[in-house]
Order: sequence, then structure tokens, then C-alpha cells
Amino acid sequence: MARLVFHGQSCYEIETADGTRILIDPFLTGNPVADVGPEHFTDRLDYLLLTHGHGDHIADTWDILEATNAQLIATYEIVAYAGAVQGHEHAHPMHIGGAHEFPFGRVKLTPALHGGKIDAPGAEGYTTTPAGILLTVDGTRVYHAGDTGLTLDMQLLHGEVDVALVPIGDNFTMGPEDAGRAIHMIEPRIAIPNHYGTWELIDVDPTRFVNAVGDAAEVVILQPGEALEL
Repeated sequence: MARLVFHGQSCYEIETADGTRILIDPFLTGNPVADVGPEHFTDRLDYLLLTHGHGDHIADTWDILEATNAQLIATYEIVAYAGAVQGHEHAHPMHIGGAHEFPFGRVKLTPALHGGKIDAPGAEGYTTTPAGILLTVDGTRVYHAGDTGLTLDMQLLHGEVDVALVPIGDNFTMGPEDAGRAIHMIEPRIAIPNHYGTWELIDVDPTRFVNAVGDAAEVVILQPGEALEL
């Protein structure tokens, strides 16, 4: 059985039944609510996945990759930047709508409505399309929506998701009510809110999300450091 651990903002760690360790959107350094720092992963990490290039998602990526040589999985442009500027060649490029089978399971990138800048040294010539990630591990389908507004494309995920990780902080992403509408479209078994409470600007009350979801899914609110068995 896989295990999902929340580390604050939009960062999640997944450990599969066979011990494969996966990290998504590692914003730890400078994150006031993170429960761990990047050193938590430098002993061993197998895969690092990114939804997009903004600093509150990509922040500790390069230090962790240098320490672990984990395989980076991201959009083509981020992977191109990783090789050309950061010197990290152990990477797999993907793009929206594409899927690939990895040893740990299947990854598919989904549309996300957001900005495309890559916040990293030397990345001035690079931009990318933000993505969501539909990840299948140990038979459980986990949808990390990334940073996104509400979109009708989410209807296409109906019946395809067991656990949905969705932003609710408003201002930069969906707010709790729009995120609730997204869950009504997708109808996962479990809905987990993220991208809120990190700073005052996105400090919303998650009970608004609970109320918006209603009986469309079981809402699980994870605090940084808390885990869910998948």
C-alpha cells in the first residue's frame, strides 16, 4: 500500500509498497509551514515530479537532484532547462495529455490554467505550460491538480481519480468554492486541499472547501507532516 505525506503548500511525498520514493513540487526552504527541509530527501529519492516552474513549487529541486540523482519528470521545457543549465541529465520529458509507464506506475500530465515562468537561475529563455499530474501507484490514482483555476477540462477526469489534491487558496489558484466545484466534476473517493495557509494572502478557511464539496467526496485535511495510506 502506498503512503502519501503532505509537506506544506503543494509538496507531497509518496512511498510505494516496494519502497520507491517520489517527491512532487518540493518547496521546503523558505516555506513557513513546511515540516521538513530538503535534507529530509537527500539520503534517498527515486523520482522528482514538477507541475510547473514557479518558486513555491520548484524551489529545492536542484539541490535535491544534485544530492540524490533522482529522475526528474516534468514538461519538456523544464527538463531542457535542467539539462542545459543545471547539468541534470537524468530526466524524462513529458507534456500535456501524454502518459508514460514508469517502473513505479503511470504518469499522465493534465491541463492546468496558470502562469508558465520558470523561477530558476539562467531560466530567462525558458517557459513552460503548467500541468496537473495524474499518477497511478499501487493501483491508486492520485490527481495533483498543480496550480490551476477551475476548468471544464476537469470533467474529463470523472471516473479516473481516487484521490484528488487540489489548491484552494484563491488569488493565484482556485478558491475553496471553485475547488469544490472541481471535486463535483471529478468525483474522487478522497479530496485533499492544498496551496492555502502558507501566507496571509492565501490564508483561507478549509471548512469552506469541506462545505463546497458536500457529499461529492470524503475531504481529508492534512497538516504538514501528516500522512494518508492510499
